[in-house]
Amino acid sequence: MTGAGMGFGGAVWHLSGGDGPVGEILIDEADFPWLAGSFTPGPGYEAVRDLFARELALLERDQEEEAEAWEAVYGEIRARVSMSSPDGPVAEFLLHIEGDRAWFRWSEEPFDDE
Repeated sequence: MTGAGMGFGGAVWHLSGGDGPVGEILIDEADFPWLAGSFTPGPGYEAVRDLFARELALLERDQEEEAEAWEAVYGEIRARVSMSSPDGPVAEFLLHIEGDRAWFRWSEEPFDDE
């Protein structure tokens, strides 16, 4: 698998969860290791919408004391949402959703805990 040679533009990534499809991301921007695109919510998004809003709010505050709160919220997202690339499920991802935009990084292997 080659990093730079992969064309991501136009690819659709799928988010799923316990309440059905959470949404789709149509990739239109790649800034390694981040991918970004337009987000189309699915029927399962309503159940996790507030989690993504909270995650982003905590992230933007970027206070040391918020780190634990962020981890708790993101852990909840990871427990409830899974992501698939056009090639199939990915092991690990860090995903943000704001309005009709989503951006994320992902890994075929679990991230190492730093």
